[in-house]
Amino acid sequence: AMAAPGQNVAVVVHRAGDLRLENRPIPEPGPNEVLLRMHSVGICGSDVHYWQHGRIGDFVVKDPMVLGHEASGTVVKVGSGVTHLKPGDRVAIEPGVPREMDEFCKTGRYNLSPTIFFCATPPDDGNLCRYYKHSASYCYKLPDNVTFEEGALIEPLSVGIHACRRAGVTLGSKVFVSGSGPIGLVNVIVAKMMGAAVVVVTDLSASRLQKAKEVGADFTIQVKNETPKEVAAKVESVLGCMPEITVECTGVQACIQAGIYATRSGGTMVLVGLGPEMVTVPIVNAAVREVDVRGIFRYCNTWPVAIALLASKRINVKPLVTHRFPLEKALEAFETTKRGEGVKVMLKCDPNDQGP
Repeated sequence: AMAAPGQNVAVVVHRAGDLRLENRPIPEPGPNEVLLRMHSVGICGSDVHYWQHGRIGDFVVKDPMVLGHEASGTVVKVGSGVTHLKPGDRVAIEPGVPREMDEFCKTGRYNLSPTIFFCATPPDDGNLCRYYKHSASYCYKLPDNVTFEEGALIEPLSVGIHACRRAGVTLGSKVFVSGSGPIGLVNVIVAKMMGAAVVVVTDLSASRLQKAKEVGADFTIQVKNETPKEVAAKVESVLGCMPEITVECTGVQACIQAGIYATRSGGTMVLVGLGPEMVTVPIVNAAVREVDVRGIFRYCNTWPVAIALLASKRINVKPLVTHRFPLEKALEAFETTKRGEGVKVMLKCDPNDQGP
């Protein structure tokens, strides 16, 4: 049954430091859209960043914006043109929807389309609310044995899939993952799934490195105040060789430097974490050793793969969820995330179903 009008509670950032719970009207789906009753929405570092700073790079919060882009829910209404979904279907939401069929879409790299709609990137509203409408083509049906929370975790998991694809992880790869936050952890999970023989992870936090072990890391290194070259030497020492692939998930200048020094000649470093716009790196070291430095922007063509892996139980992302809050306690949930507690904080948007 539909909620009465005015029961669409949403988590809205107005400007830096100003986060509110508000009632929004329940949207009406267009011909190619579906209306969803949201179930589980994860909080991402970027959500916290928009709340704290009001901007990320060139993306500035000018008008109130609903946060949230790691999400799953249930279809409650379908547009006239929608054939593959019906009310009652449980779906995971891919938050990036191209607005036009440009050259990037034609070549299958739609994530690079300059006019793409993306949940909770100004000025586009996200889905941290009770009711949300989304392009039906970017809602993916969840099998019965995949939970709503697993559905919401497909978004961060997709970053790992896209990064490991760009890195060329394959059978027997030796991989160095720099940073053990949620994105570092999904890269560990995906690298192992794609055939990496060994994965070594660095972080400042012992508890985060423990979580990395839990999800499949072979070695962990707790960084204290080593220089980038010393970190690289430690990575080589625990692996017994230099890794062919480095996945840098912090965006910290010293970590990017360590990543270049650590990567074997002829190998690849993928930059996943984003820090300041300008970073000083030993680019000549990378150049003369033919270390490829690649970037990633979100992901593309990952939801079907992730759903297949989750449904077949080939990967387990459940240990990533450490905290759950009802939607009404979103402000508390955001504070918890800001303090860096746990790994993934999940908000439960359906008052009648707060389970996973």
